[in-house]
Amino acid sequence: MIITGLNAVSEALESEMTVEKIYIRKDSVMTSKKAVDFISKARKKGIRIIFEERSKLDVLFPNERDQRIIAETTEFKYIDFDELLSKPGENKLYVILSGIEDPHNLGAILRVCESVGVTGVIIPERRAVGVNDTVMRASAGAATHVPTAKVTNINNAIRTLKDNFVNVYSADSKGESVYSLKLSGDIAVVIGSEGNGVPELAKKLSDKIISLPQRGKVNSLNASVATGIILYEIARQRLEF
Repeated sequence: MIITGLNAVSEALESEMTVEKIYIRKDSVMTSKKAVDFISKARKKGIRIIFEERSKLDVLFPNERDQRIIAETTEFKYIDFDELLSKPGENKLYVILSGIEDPHNLGAILRVCESVGVTGVIIPERRAVGVNDTVMRASAGAATHVPTAKVTNINNAIRTLKDNFVNVYSADSKGESVYSLKLSGDIAVVIGSEGNGVPELAKKLSDKIISLPQRGKVNSLNASVATGIILYEIARQRLEF
């Protein structure tokens, strides 16, 4: 996997991912305290740092717009779904993503999930984007800190969560206002794609359908924005901030 940018590569250093090499463009200004600390930390970990000319990086990484700092890492490691369920702690918070195909959306969602401290994210193996280079960049590296599980069937995952006494709420424009509900205990929030929303069976399996009240004429929010608002309302009710 290729990760670019100081923030994203710095987060990769702090994660369980293995950083193989780091390329730094020779004409990059690496004099800030954060940049100096980053280089020092990478060297202490024994990671090879290569200072390279822009022309060479254009050949090695022709598809990368930001070539100031580029890291070659191992592929993103997904957590097993059963392992995710067995994580200790109270007031667990899961996010189930159904049909998110835009890597920028997934990256933004993982970024807010890391900010709120979710227990884990669950995504389908098919017909959805996985954690790739673009997702990692869009999340500013936050994706490396969010336990993410891939499952073959979202509906079965919802059933299993409910069997483990997790309250499942699906986000939909026709649901109850998230601000009128008491969101306590272990919770899973299902977020659907912007085009199709949460599938009907997933909504039927859910304990409640929740919505965000809107005054505008366009009855739709970006998936990452909606996720952020809902998660922070749950956190507010739990007095975690």
